[in-house]
Amino acid sequence: MRSDTFAALRYRDFRLLYFGQLISQSGTQMQRIAIAWHVYLLTHDAIALGLIGVVRVLPVLLFSLFGGMVADAQDRRRVMLVTQSTMALAAALLAFATFADFVNVPLIYTLVFASAAAASFDGPARQSLVPNIVPHKHVANAFSLNSIMGEVARVVGASVGGVVISSLGGVAVVYAFNAVSFLAVIVAVLGMKTVVRAKLPTRTISLQALRDGFHYLRQSPVIMGAMLMDFFATFFGSATTLLPIYASDILHVGAQGYGLLAAAPSVGSILSGGFMSVRSHFRWPGRVMLGATALYGIATILFGLSSLFWLSLFFFAFTGAGDTISMILRQTIRQLATPDRLRGRMTAINMMFAMGGPQLGDLEAGIVANLLGAPFAVITGGLGCLLAVALIWRLARPLRDYDGSHLREPEPEPAAAIAAAD
Repeated sequence: MRSDTFAALRYRDFRLLYFGQLISQSGTQMQRIAIAWHVYLLTHDAIALGLIGVVRVLPVLLFSLFGGMVADAQDRRRVMLVTQSTMALAAALLAFATFADFVNVPLIYTLVFASAAAASFDGPARQSLVPNIVPHKHVANAFSLNSIMGEVARVVGASVGGVVISSLGGVAVVYAFNAVSFLAVIVAVLGMKTVVRAKLPTRTISLQALRDGFHYLRQSPVIMGAMLMDFFATFFGSATTLLPIYASDILHVGAQGYGLLAAAPSVGSILSGGFMSVRSHFRWPGRVMLGATALYGIATILFGLSSLFWLSLFFFAFTGAGDTISMILRQTIRQLATPDRLRGRMTAINMMFAMGGPQLGDLEAGIVANLLGAPFAVITGGLGCLLAVALIWRLARPLRDYDGSHLREPEPEPAAAIAAAD
């Protein structure tokens, strides 16, 4: 493995953010599976599970564009301090309501909505911060490492969450741990020294600032094609929301098996993320991205067909591998091809596609599963994903033929970021 595999971690502020997120995202992933399990125990309704995705995506559609403008106009670290504190408060309220035994499904939905609203501001600020705290040449490596970190957090969160739910206090303990875990990012952000706020032509939050973001997107067919691919593939290929049904009623493995199923995609993601941290440059990155998305669809179909637990784990791990390769390529292209003054807005627009697809797909999967069964919903979703890949391949020629030559010239390295390297 080459010596630059962990290049971005040489920079102090990136290390702080990286390990702070590892702790926080582990708690977040624990809470995600706890909420799905909690709602299913309260309702035994596939549509109720699907509505969790709707509650998560509505704030993205309502607030993420404004969050992108805030990330471009304000100090991104201060934005993160507010958003991380808000998400911690939502988790703490959920823990308190569950411990006090007055929790119900509408309350769970309300607090999920509040947390997702804060995340709509946090995502643009956090992703746009990365190119400010590592040099341009290491941005792709930083996103690869972030992907590995996120998937490690998902494995830890899902597997530990399943154990906690089944034998160590239940969902309330998971919610409480998640509330505390946000302190890791808050401490990391407070400890950063890099000056990340450059003097930009505009620092306003306005309708014109929003138009600038969409105008840039219209002039970037590669980025637009990648966003559309992400939305439609994950809309049809979403199987995660039906895992409680698979664990309880199809594979009969209970809460601990549910945790392992939820962690399986992350195993594939970690392996593919490690590969991408070594080799982040491809001759035809657009084609590699489409191929990885096709792998995601095929693995989803095979997961839906399986009735054996170990085989289901194997196929579900491959969904994570395909999704991670596609995601790293999308993020790298978007961040390097976008000027710093527009990064927050472009990240916000991407969030609408990246989160809108799987969350709305959760509702679609819940409705189809309620009518025709969970396996039918998963298998047809995988077929829809493959159809989306075929259409994008045929219709989005700029993405299919993209070779990386359209990336803009590197901006001058932030002096403070370079100085922050060990």
